[in-house]
Amino acid sequence: MKVNQAEFIISAVKPDQYPEDGLPEIALAGRSNVGKSSLTNRMINRKNLARTSATPGKTQHLNYYKINEMMYFVDFPGYGYAKVSKTQREAWGKMIERYLLEREPLKLVLLIIDLRHEPSKDDILMYDWLKHYDCNICVVATKADKIARSKWAKHVKIVKQALGFVPEDDFVMFSSETGLGKDELWAVIERHAFSNDEEEDEDEDEQDAQSDEEVVEGKEITDSEDELNDKADKPADQ
Repeated sequence: MKVNQAEFIISAVKPDQYPEDGLPEIALAGRSNVGKSSLTNRMINRKNLARTSATPGKTQHLNYYKINEMMYFVDFPGYGYAKVSKTQREAWGKMIERYLLEREPLKLVLLIIDLRHEPSKDDILMYDWLKHYDCNICVVATKADKIARSKWAKHVKIVKQALGFVPEDDFVMFSSETGLGKDELWAVIERHAFSNDEEEDEDEDEQDAQSDEEVVEGKEITDSEDELNDKADKPADQ
């Protein structure tokens, strides 16, 4: 996907601040400092649109970025920062839970994992949480450029085993530095973001085809009736 326009919209702290235009939303979840902002900037070809918080773990907002007037990236607060209080963690949990349960435009959650390390307890908990809420998930294993290519398969296996990854979910290996996985990730995003549009188009095509068949059948019946009537009206040979 070629990104021609990207802009920060709002840091939302409650549902009445969420956009109301119904555009598809792609959420980004991951631990603090895993590289969500770097991934966002690489995906939209911008250097500093998404900025890392000066105090990791403190932000309790959902940051909305509009892409090509077609969809939103929704950056979740980073989790797993040790200095965040229990009260802050509970507030974050309630906000995200409500979003996952009630946000109709949400089409996909990108769970961003550091490929260099085995997933943390918080990573595993988040994956289980998303599965519990029946979310569409794409695990993005980032920082692949920090690992020798010969060790990629080994680290991918470690990540998938630790998460209990299921094949029905998407998995993309990614690097914000080199752009590895960018096109593949966009393909996953577009498939989920616009799946309803494609299904509606298919339904409309099927309905049009069915209507055409009914018209043809109706014409054939009418022609047959006219032919029978003509024969009935023709005088019999003497």
